[in-house]
Amino acid sequence: MRTFGVEEELLIVDPVTGEPLALADALLTGRKLAADDAPDKPRIPDPHDPARPDGDTGLTAELKLEQIETQTRPCLDYAELLLQIRQGRALADTAAKKHNARVAALATSPIASTTHTTPNPRYATMQERFGLTVHEQLTCGFHVHTFVESPEEGVAVIDRIRDKLAVLTALSANSPYWNGVETGFESYRTQAWNRWPTSGPSQIFGTHSMYRRVVTRLLDSGVLLDEGMIYFDARLSRNHPTVEVRVADVCLQAEDAALIAVLVRGLVESASREWRSGVDPAPVPTVLLRMAAWQASNCGLRSDLLDFGTFRPAPAAEVAEALVDYVAPVLAEQGELELAREGVRRILDRGTGSEEQRRAMQENLDATSDAASGLAAVVAHAVNVTMRQAEAAAAREAAPVLLRVRQS
Repeated sequence: MRTFGVEEELLIVDPVTGEPLALADALLTGRKLAADDAPDKPRIPDPHDPARPDGDTGLTAELKLEQIETQTRPCLDYAELLLQIRQGRALADTAAKKHNARVAALATSPIASTTHTTPNPRYATMQERFGLTVHEQLTCGFHVHTFVESPEEGVAVIDRIRDKLAVLTALSANSPYWNGVETGFESYRTQAWNRWPTSGPSQIFGTHSMYRRVVTRLLDSGVLLDEGMIYFDARLSRNHPTVEVRVADVCLQAEDAALIAVLVRGLVESASREWRSGVDPAPVPTVLLRMAAWQASNCGLRSDLLDFGTFRPAPAAEVAEALVDYVAPVLAEQGELELAREGVRRILDRGTGSEEQRRAMQENLDATSDAASGLAAVVAHAVNVTMRQAEAAAAREAAPVLLRVRQS
C-alpha cells in the first residue's frame, strides 16, 4: 500500500462579514513566508514534534495573504489521513482566532475584496510578469501526493491517469461564487487557475527523459520564472518521491477530501500496474481532456460529464461510479472499496460543496431576501462545516510519522 498525503489551501475570513482577511503573515507570527512551489520552499513542520522550535505553527504561506496552507504527513489509510486533515484545519483556525478571524475551506471567495500578494521576491516578479492573473488568483486547491518508486514510474502513472482526472474536479467542486457573483460554474477555481500558461492536462510523455525534455523546453521559452510554475494537472513533485495531482477544489467537508485522496491513490496504483503489465496509455488528445475538465468545472455533478472511456456525455453519477469501478480491484485489496462507494454515493446524494454553498445562500434569501447577507451566510456556514469535528481531532495524539516508502 502506497503512502499518500495532501495539501489544503484555506481562506482566512472575517467570521461576521465573510470578507477575506490578509492575515497569513500574522498567523505565521514572523516565520519566513514561503513562495508556493519555489525550489527552496520549506516543508510544513510537524506540529506534533516536541523538538520543533517555539512558535513553529505548522502552517505555510501561499500566493495571497488571504490564504494559508496546511499539509499532512504521509499516511497509510483513510482514517489517519482524515484525522490529519482535521488536525490541520484546527491548527489553522486556532491561529486565525488569535486575530479575530476564522478559516474556511472555500475554493474561491464568495465576497468581493481586494487581495494582497504575499511579500516575496518571487511573487513580486510573478505579479509584474503575469499581472491580473496574479492579482485575481485567490483560489484554494487540494493537492494529493502519492508515493512512486521512481521518476519512470511517476511519468507512467501521469500518462495513464490523465484521462480520468476531470471526474475528481466534479466530485470536489466547491467554488460557485467569485467576488460576489454567482458564476454559473461548480468549480470556478478551475477556470481562474487555468489562466496560467502551463496549467491543465498534459500530453503523454512516454518516458521520464521526455518529461524532463518538455519541462526544459518550457523553461527555455522564457515564459515561466522557474520549474515551480509547471502547473500540470498531475506532475512529479520536486521535493518528494510522489506524483502530485492538482485538479481538485479544496473540499468543504473533510470526509470528501480524504475520499478524493483515496481515489487518487487508487488511480496511481492502478496505473502503475497497467504500466508494469505493458498496457499503453489511452491515446486521448489533450484538447479532449481540456473539454472534459471544462465540463466538470461547469456542471460538476448536476448534469452530464464526459465519460472517460468514450468522451461523450453521460450522466455524472454514472461517470463517478465508473471511476470507482475502474479502481475497484486495488481498493478491494486495500479494504477501501466500500468506503469509496459510500463516499461517492454520499456526495451524489448530498451534493458537492458548490451545491451546499448554494443551499446556504438560498436559505438566507428565503429568510431575509438580502443577497449581500446571503454571501456572508455562505461563508459562515463554510466555517462551521470546515471545522466540523476538527477540534476533537486536534486533541488526539498523532500516529507515528510514516516513512515515504511503499509498504508491503
